[in-house]
Amino acid sequence: MDDYRALADDLAADIAAGRLPPGERLPPLRRFARDRGIAGSTAARVYRELGRRGLTVGEVGRGTFVRAAAPAAEPALAEPGGARVDLELNFPVLPGHPALLAKSLGHLLRPDALAGALRPVGATGTAVARRTAAVHLARGDWAPDPGQLLFAGNGRQALAAAIAALVPSGERLGVEALTYPVVKGIAARLGVTLVPLAMDEHGLTPEALRSAPPLRAVYLQPALHNPLGRTMPARRRAELVAVLRELDLHAIEDAIYGFLRDDLSPLAALVPERTVVVDSLSKRLAPGLSLGFLTVPADSAPDFAAALRTGTWTAAGFALDAATRWMADGTAAAAEAEKRGDAAARQRIAAERLAGFRVQADPQAYHCWWELPDPWRADTFVAAAARRGIAVTPSGAFAVGPAHAPNAVRLALASPPVDVLAEALDVLAGLARREPEDTGAE
Repeated sequence: MDDYRALADDLAADIAAGRLPPGERLPPLRRFARDRGIAGSTAARVYRELGRRGLTVGEVGRGTFVRAAAPAAEPALAEPGGARVDLELNFPVLPGHPALLAKSLGHLLRPDALAGALRPVGATGTAVARRTAAVHLARGDWAPDPGQLLFAGNGRQALAAAIAALVPSGERLGVEALTYPVVKGIAARLGVTLVPLAMDEHGLTPEALRSAPPLRAVYLQPALHNPLGRTMPARRRAELVAVLRELDLHAIEDAIYGFLRDDLSPLAALVPERTVVVDSLSKRLAPGLSLGFLTVPADSAPDFAAALRTGTWTAAGFALDAATRWMADGTAAAAEAEKRGDAAARQRIAAERLAGFRVQADPQAYHCWWELPDPWRADTFVAAAARRGIAVTPSGAFAVGPAHAPNAVRLALASPPVDVLAEALDVLAGLARREPEDTGAE
């Protein structure tokens, strides 16, 4: 029946006319159902419809509110924003890096080398590329087997291929309750149902995996979690490995930011037969340099290669050749080392400028998670920051379902120059110390 849509239309009209102003809290579901003389399930559908239209936002333990700003016209974190200061997307390209990368490209401009680079390559790339990437991607006490390495066009394509290979359409993929937003889009396109899994201060909990409905795989970020900035301690990693074996479950480990903690081994070091490691050059070198990596269990490489081929997600020859050269001659390692220092410096700036607030992050991460003080709400704060020319990301972009969206924002620290970053954080700190009603357009 469409009765719930009619009720949603009435509320939408009230929002458009200003009778329900931005920030207004809607009645609790039971009271709304009683006042309207409808079933609780119908009331829930009305609220879900308002959320689907982007008119309301739900917050854990607080209720449902009229949005303070119109929803973005594009998926969260999908494209560069137009804000003056971008603290929404991480584009870590340091000033001297374009020249550093250019030095290694001369050989590819020779006609003979270029001819080779212009030919198509398969999911397995070349033997030289596999050996070189295996050495470069090693961290902690883990070094991938070159025979278990596959190449994708970029990290998102590598992630899509991993999900497609492990989770058939209509099946379930477990994810942390707050997760990388692109996973939500990939799952929707592949027909995969996401199951949010509880976390604590150490990351995904083993009990959440045990109590979940039957899963085909789990996607997680043990190092420098995006958005929370947490890094899973060794004991929790060992506990999760035991559960993966107990449940006969595969893990897709997102290691895109792992190079910032090159002392930490991925889960694949503990349970290689059940872990798929996804990595890319986007953060290591630059967002415009597209090459993704998949390290897969030895006995299932053909399945992942088939997923890359059927999804048309394999790497381009030129990108593979360029990346192989950068990894082989030390250019990539030099760039990554500088970024580790840069990320640590930016975290120190954030800690100084946001002192006194509830901010969490790994000290080596390029992002941090800010639990906003009362009475601020995430969408209201995002709108107020945007009026001051600063783009930040609300927790809802990372939540798998509105019930998991806490009152927080993620700050991406990599894109602006450090002096601009410091100034922007000062502005945000001043904003958070004021009352929301005092922060309108100035």
